Amino acid sequence: MARKTSIRTKRSPIPTIIGAGITEQWYFTHLQRLKDYRMKIRPRYFGTETANGMLKKIEEVLCNDGFAICVFDTDVSSWNEAERRKWNDIRRKYADNTSVILCDSLPSIEYWFLLHYENTNRHFGTSRAVADELKRFIPAYDKTEHFLQNSRWVAEMINEGRQETARTRAETFGPEGESYTNVYKVIDIVNKK
Repeated sequence: MARKTSIRTKRSPIPTIIGAGITEQWYFTHLQRLKDYRMKIRPRYFGTETANGMLKKIEEVLCNDGFAICVFDTDVSSWNEAERRKWNDIRRKYADNTSVILCDSLPSIEYWFLLHYENTNRHFGTSRAVADELKRFIPAYDKTEHFLQNSRWVAEMINEGRQETARTRAETFGPEGESYTNVYKVIDIVNKK
């Protein structure tokens, strides 16, 4: 009599978030807890602000048969030609790779946060300018560990359907505006997982 063999269906890999700094790390850590999103958040995948550093982290995730979501700001590449070329090379390299999603924001992730409250894609010259505008809605907002580690700011930001509103605004504006963000793609992916 033949033995029965079980067939295991392979689950899709859990997305690994790779981010430029502590703002992204704390934001996604809080989102994971508040929304029960299925994603990997590891401190070693944050704090890499250069294209070369991000490329190394992406390759590390891919070597482990993972799914990499890279969240970064493009304000530096708007004034640094060498960095812009490196990011363009990375975009071309992974354009057809379904295991890598690049989610950039111009000037910074704070623009994504602002879209939770305000319908705008006007030009913000720096990440500080958009952070100052964000303080109209989150008065205590500060890019420090002390502020960011408290989940209340994220909980308030996603309250009352604001996350879906921000998602719709970001997608509607697209990447061609004065300011833009693709962070909504992360939300789309983790909502499906």
